[in-house]
Amino acid sequence: MNAFSPQIKRDYSLDGPENRHAVEVGLASAEWYHSEVPRKVMKSLMRRSDEAADRDTVLWFLLLIFTGSATIALWGSWWVLPFLLGYGVLYGTACDSRWHECGHGTAFKTDWKNNAVYHIASFMVMRNPISWRWSHARHHTDTIIVGRDPEIVLMRPPEIAMAALKFIGVPDIFYELRTLARNAAGIITEAEKDYIPEAERPKAIYWARVHMAIYGAAVLLALVTWSILPLVLIGGPRIYGCWHMVMMGLLQHGGLAEDVLDHRLNSRTVLINPVSRFLYWNMNYHVEHHMFPMVPYHALPRLHALIKHDLPAPNPSIADAYGDLIYALVRQTREAGYTIRRALPPTAQPYCEEFHDTDGVPSRRAGK
Repeated sequence: MNAFSPQIKRDYSLDGPENRHAVEVGLASAEWYHSEVPRKVMKSLMRRSDEAADRDTVLWFLLLIFTGSATIALWGSWWVLPFLLGYGVLYGTACDSRWHECGHGTAFKTDWKNNAVYHIASFMVMRNPISWRWSHARHHTDTIIVGRDPEIVLMRPPEIAMAALKFIGVPDIFYELRTLARNAAGIITEAEKDYIPEAERPKAIYWARVHMAIYGAAVLLALVTWSILPLVLIGGPRIYGCWHMVMMGLLQHGGLAEDVLDHRLNSRTVLINPVSRFLYWNMNYHVEHHMFPMVPYHALPRLHALIKHDLPAPNPSIADAYGDLIYALVRQTREAGYTIRRALPPTAQPYCEEFHDTDGVPSRRAGK
């Protein structure tokens, strides 16, 4: 672990000076370090297949139907609680990884399956499926590059209380609903225009209107039946079932380096239990995913085994990873430039910390 920059409050907006600076110094759309994998092996790893995703998606839908039906049948009884909690996690957490993998187009070999599950999961996680597809593409192009990446969750200095509220969907649910409502009204902000191509903006408006219409119908049904059950089943899990999604999401990049071109410095791999891996679709292999985003989720454990000699050791558990993260966040409240820096094994290539600005001058970030 190493402090690499002074205590400063940075501008994380996409239309501010940090964006221009990132472009000027060569951090935007730059070439990233990646571990060496033989071409034939990589082609095998990248091969898409419906088999794993068909199995996991059918199981996911069956579990949603079972726990949702039990919730309806047992509503008003204390017996509903385990089914309600199970439905909440299957809806409010598992949707995020399905949104993510199907958005990459790698979960299924069949494109219409990727698109169908992507749209369903986008609705469940309260994200505009068009704008978030482009937002996530930018996240991969400029991962944790300040002023460029629209998906930086933990900014510096961190607001720890706000991060804690995310476990119950606050403030995310209000932000996402406000964004959907704004898009449904035909408004695309300047920040959104920075990553959504002009031709895609009418689609973003259309799908925002579809989502808001369904949420409106759920609210109307709740009023007509004078019951919160429709909202518990539609939309509500984004509050009471998102805790596992947030727990894993904060670990992806939290406490790690900004403005570097090596995913080993800004992404985290964590070893987790099989149930969490099913919910999370192997996104705990996050360094590997960012290095090679076209490798399907079901092949990430194989990829990890192939390149682990070139990566920092993964955190052995969620609890261990949170020990690192909480220490870093607390320290960043008084020393914003502090970052976690994991040791590399002797077999690894050194961290790639040097890049060249637009004048060809070597620059260094997150360095010694």
